[in-house]
Amino acid sequence: MSQLDAIYVLCGNKSKHKKWAKNWIKIKGVHTSIKEICEALQLATKQRDQDTIAVSFLTVNEMTSTDNLNQLEPTFMYTQIFKEILLDMGHDNQAISDFITYSRRNNSGSSININRFEKEYHSQSAIRWYTLTPFIYCMLNDALRSMEVNTIINMGFFIRDLHQQIQRLYQQQITKYHQKPFIVYRGQGLSKENFEKLQKSEGGLISFNNFLSISAEKDISLVFARSASEKVNMVGIVFKMLIDPRIKSVPFAFITEVSSFDGEDEVLFSMHTVFRVGAIQQMDNNNQLYQVELKLTSDDDQQLRLLTDWIREEAAGITGWQRLGHLLLKIGQFNQAEELYNVLLEQASDESEKALYYNQLGGVHFNQGNYEKAARYFEQGLEICQKILSSDHPTLATSCNNIGSVYKKMGDYSKALLFYGKALEICRKALPPNHPHLAISCNNIGLVYDNMGEYSKALSYLERALNIWQRALPPTHPDIKSVKQIIMLRLLLLVCLAHLVVGRTITGNIVLKSNPGKTIVLPNGCQYIVQVVDASLADGKATELGTTQYTLVSSLPQSYTVTYVPSGLPMGSDSLQAQIKCPNGQMYINDHRISVPDKEGDNITIDIGVISHH
Repeated sequence: MSQLDAIYVLCGNKSKHKKWAKNWIKIKGVHTSIKEICEALQLATKQRDQDTIAVSFLTVNEMTSTDNLNQLEPTFMYTQIFKEILLDMGHDNQAISDFITYSRRNNSGSSININRFEKEYHSQSAIRWYTLTPFIYCMLNDALRSMEVNTIINMGFFIRDLHQQIQRLYQQQITKYHQKPFIVYRGQGLSKENFEKLQKSEGGLISFNNFLSISAEKDISLVFARSASEKVNMVGIVFKMLIDPRIKSVPFAFITEVSSFDGEDEVLFSMHTVFRVGAIQQMDNNNQLYQVELKLTSDDDQQLRLLTDWIREEAAGITGWQRLGHLLLKIGQFNQAEELYNVLLEQASDESEKALYYNQLGGVHFNQGNYEKAARYFEQGLEICQKILSSDHPTLATSCNNIGSVYKKMGDYSKALLFYGKALEICRKALPPNHPHLAISCNNIGLVYDNMGEYSKALSYLERALNIWQRALPPTHPDIKSVKQIIMLRLLLLVCLAHLVVGRTITGNIVLKSNPGKTIVLPNGCQYIVQVVDASLADGKATELGTTQYTLVSSLPQSYTVTYVPSGLPMGSDSLQAQIKCPNGQMYINDHRISVPDKEGDNITIDIGVISHH
């Protein structure tokens, strides 16, 4: 019975059967005519759609920090991009034909409704069709709620038509409001999980991600809210919404004259309507029923504008669908991205578009760990690019880098170096010597050599990448910080000397000439040739202690602060520091300096000449 939501009883004596029906929670009504049951079912369907509409929340803290896309609810970003895609869509009669074919193939509605839509629909009747039959209403809202990309693409013409009809009505009705704010209501249920999010979002934002139906009558909204409050794990909500008609960011309109529903004074908002969350108050001493005050966000809401501008920048692309796909990849929604790119690939006729979508599908599978599929898609994209582009076009370098990354993940380092090398060669021919793309290729090659254990070669390519980035980009650019960190981390395997010196692999006692009483006790096990200097002298000059081979007798701590200074530079000029743990492995390093603490916590500096693991 868990899948059964409601039972409606048809009988000849309502008063008689209502008595026993009260004992059954799933019996929602006792009726004496089919018409009554149909009306009750229509209301129940609307209740279900009210309760399942997609909402997303942004707390005050989330709005003040945009460091990480994944900290924001994905649906908030999806629908923000969809809202902009509406303006990018160009549709003709073929779009309607494609939608009809799609609907029949997927049994999206009854054949009667689909046939009627095919014959009667036009762009001026979008609101009527949206309110006329669950076929369109449910199909669209379900797709927007669950992000069914294929359905959304096929309904793109209808989304745009509906949005534009609301916009036209808004322009026609604007003078009737006399520039005065007014209040409308919406009654619905929220899951307890979403209600907890709502409570945390007071002062923040709530976004209704579907097209939003609102009533001017509080009593009607209260009926929906009370009904929802009786359900398990649901909280009934009456949203009290303050609407300023001068705010044009999201169009809305009173639709009574064009709606298929009679009697209700209904307002319809376009998708992705964002409100500021105000007071949340319990109603009727019922902890399952609340009134929540909302205020439509203004066009000049600084927090919202900064947030939407940032989302727009993160979702780069020529067309709206490309921007959406880029965003889906960016926030890790790979299944939706794959669905979108497969549809776009099927529709694409231009070879350059096909190459792009093959490349993006490769990115999807790469991020999912399906490396063989990723390689196939990347190689299909490269094959097209080689046919339509010159041999030194930078796009070919990008494709080669992508393929190299797949083979690196698969552990096929020779093929990874082959494709990374091709990318570097193309960049050298096509780009200026300090172009950041050269740094990307050098960085990629360096990381492969690191995985192969050829640390000197790795360091060489990584430092080349850093040098290019330092010349090509401003000092605060994140790529520079990133590659510095990569160099430092890769150096640790070379600089395990600082741990293979201070860690488990050296033997001997080091006595500082400046303080003969201080003994640095290091673990036994291996031998190294090191040069030790005292970095604690007042004049800051290092005093050479000579090159000696030591035998160590005991262990030091397993974690040290390592300072890396590129060869030939004085200490402090461009150093990198990190807390690292003593690793295992072989080392080889030339002319690098490491600062490590001795047993008593004081730092000494070790200038490394030639060091190898014995």
